[in-house]
Amino acid sequence: MAKRLQCDLLEVSIHPTRQGMGQAAGQAFLKALETRLKSKDHVRAIFAAAPSQAEFLHFLCQQKQIDWRRVIAFHMDEYLGLPADSEASFGHFLGKHLFDQLPFGEVHYIDPAHDKPTEELQYYTNLLREEPIDLVAMGIGENGHIAFNDPPVADFNDPEWVKIVALDEVCRQQQVNDGAFSSLSAVPTHAITLTIPALMSADQIVCIVPGPTKQLAVKNTLEGTITTACPASILRRHKAAALFLDEAAAALLKKGYST
Repeated sequence: MAKRLQCDLLEVSIHPTRQGMGQAAGQAFLKALETRLKSKDHVRAIFAAAPSQAEFLHFLCQQKQIDWRRVIAFHMDEYLGLPADSEASFGHFLGKHLFDQLPFGEVHYIDPAHDKPTEELQYYTNLLREEPIDLVAMGIGENGHIAFNDPPVADFNDPEWVKIVALDEVCRQQQVNDGAFSSLSAVPTHAITLTIPALMSADQIVCIVPGPTKQLAVKNTLEGTITTACPASILRRHKAAALFLDEAAAALLKKGYST
């Protein structure tokens, strides 16, 4: 049975297993999607690319009853300068684990190899701003980042929706820890990311965070002050955000929850 707590506006559930966490997050996302499809022609959703999302994405891929042709998909960040077909790219990850598995109506990838990156920023910004964002599915990094908004560059009031950022060393090392790159020197130093205001504009957010390497980030998100020192702490101010954890990720939390 999941344990639950409320942290400011953020609903938090802690699940005995990583598999159970992913399924619960998937069910919440699916419910939100189905609700919106009853009253809207299409739904616009943003997805994160990371091993932490694996169980959640696997659950979604089994949901063939959904009319995915009415879902317009975006992804939230991408390394700058990688070839578009690089297996380390986030676009490749989402294609393999989600976008190529379901008949989405539209999938909009960030182009990491655009000749003029500033044009790519404007192009993707325009796509995002065409209509409101309905859903975001995301994780939290080891340094508390959301998307590639690391503590040194995170801005809760960023005027931009898409920008180029330098990645801090903790973030880059996480990519090695996740198995995406063989060494720190192989990890790109810059990326294109959706900003915090872009993510927070979504009508609903589902955040999935498993594993022992995320314990401190989770603790800072829920028990620290709301600050860009832990960018994910801003989720506590979203009107409809839910955080799904497994026991390993929640290990450092105070036991102020109910079952």
